[in-house]
Amino acid sequence: MTRPLAITLLTQHVCAFCDHAKGILDRVGTEFPLRVTEVDLSTEDGQRVAIQAGMLFAPGVFVEGRPLSYGRLSERKLRRTLEKHLRERPARS
Repeated sequence: MTRPLAITLLTQHVCAFCDHAKGILDRVGTEFPLRVTEVDLSTEDGQRVAIQAGMLFAPGVFVEGRPLSYGRLSERKLRRTLEKHLRERPARS
């Protein structure tokens, strides 16, 4: 069995783009092994992560600890990134 890819989702309250990103992650999660961790941007941890990554606003999406996007999430970009991570994974082992 393939180890799930770690996804971190920076969110904030009353955020339509955050809801959009959650929907994409739910949908894509039926095809890819994902472990999604949601971090509220208003928390200390959320602020630290956002500042370190240069995320200007929510939602922020990280794949395996690397920033992917902020704002409106592109499902196609996410799928390409996940496919790339899964292809490259055996070379890292």
